[in-house]
Amino acid sequence: MYFVDRRDAGRQLAARLKHLKGSDVVVIGLPRGGVPVAAEVACALGAPLDVCLVRKLGVPFQPELGMGAIGEGGVRVINDEVVRTARVTQDELAEVEAREREVLESRARRYRGGREPLGLKDRVVLVVDDGVATGSTARAACRIARARGAARVVLAVPVAPHDWTTRLGADADELVCPHTPLAFYAVGQFYTDFSQTEDDEVVACLEEALARPASTGRTPPGHALPEDREADVRAGPLVLRGQLTVPEGALGIVVFAHGSGSSRHSPRNRFVAAGLNRAGLGTLLFDLLTEEEGTDRSNVFDTDLLAHRLAGATAWLREQPEAQGLAIGYFGASTGAAAALWSAAEPGTRIAAVVSRGGRPDLAGPRLPAVTAPTLLIIGGHDHTVLGLNRAAQARLRCENELAVVPGATHLFEEPGTLEKVTDLARGWFTDHMAPAAHTTARF
Repeated sequence: MYFVDRRDAGRQLAARLKHLKGSDVVVIGLPRGGVPVAAEVACALGAPLDVCLVRKLGVPFQPELGMGAIGEGGVRVINDEVVRTARVTQDELAEVEAREREVLESRARRYRGGREPLGLKDRVVLVVDDGVATGSTARAACRIARARGAARVVLAVPVAPHDWTTRLGADADELVCPHTPLAFYAVGQFYTDFSQTEDDEVVACLEEALARPASTGRTPPGHALPEDREADVRAGPLVLRGQLTVPEGALGIVVFAHGSGSSRHSPRNRFVAAGLNRAGLGTLLFDLLTEEEGTDRSNVFDTDLLAHRLAGATAWLREQPEAQGLAIGYFGASTGAAAALWSAAEPGTRIAAVVSRGGRPDLAGPRLPAVTAPTLLIIGGHDHTVLGLNRAAQARLRCENELAVVPGATHLFEEPGTLEKVTDLARGWFTDHMAPAAHTTARF
């Protein structure tokens, strides 16, 4: 899975759309699931938000299979191949279309509350959905934008099949998608939370966008898109894949150490990282192991190996222009938390603060008393075994430390609101403890 939820997907997608910032762009979300994604993109770009009302035409005996779509302005897109394969008659198609047209008109009234649609004439229209499967809905949305006078149409989605550009290339001037996996069965397989978006959430997204100050071509305060780049992270002789994100005027940079079976693409770590970015903290997410090493299960529990990789990546980070003069902290999850504490205990690493999420600090064993960085251990209230291990590990720490229990959370913090609580706790801990002046003098 690539995303925690649609909001997380929107934040990841926004990072690929910075080139549109400052242009006369309107963000159009496809109800219902595409609107929370679009809301994050619009917020990041400082752009207005509207909906593009499109209804999928589902095959009568298999509604989840799209045979076409309809939209505002009388736009109609039919996938002839699906209609033919499913043996749908023209009468059946007309019946489905009439029913969906009623829903479309009803939702137009519900979502906009009587407001007129935003003008698209001679503007860049950014069409956003939560993913593309067959592409019928996205195609209809792009055609609606064209029909309403858009000067340029950009279609952006968080995830799509690997051949999506072949299917949709003629309908948009630009296609943007960060994830195009070969093994694609449904959009929802790439989300931890793909629960249905309700009409009230769509309305709330639109009203929040209306309440923001009108765009002036500059980034609104608090919504600046951070500078990020794909990076080749050197850890000793190895080069590991990573992503470095540093907001303007960053307070410090947090290096993420992922847990067993995870990688720099961890949706939970990305969710937390986005929250830290919004608070003015930089982040580095990278793979602790190569693809080949990851196939050997013993490596993910080799704390010494992972800690040395983390220390190597930290040394690399300090040499980067974006990191000059900034404090560095560690965020570790599961076995990655042990690696973070082990590395923080090494002389000369100069780590400002450590946060552990559902971690195994016990695996750092004898190194724990040597940790000097202020350490926060975050545990789910229902993660009983790991909670006990954290309490035992906390007793061995000699640095400033706290143990925070998130009520109702299990090991992966999958319950609604629990990962948001982790993000709030981590943000508070890092911003309180990452004072650059206290950590920039090297001692070797």
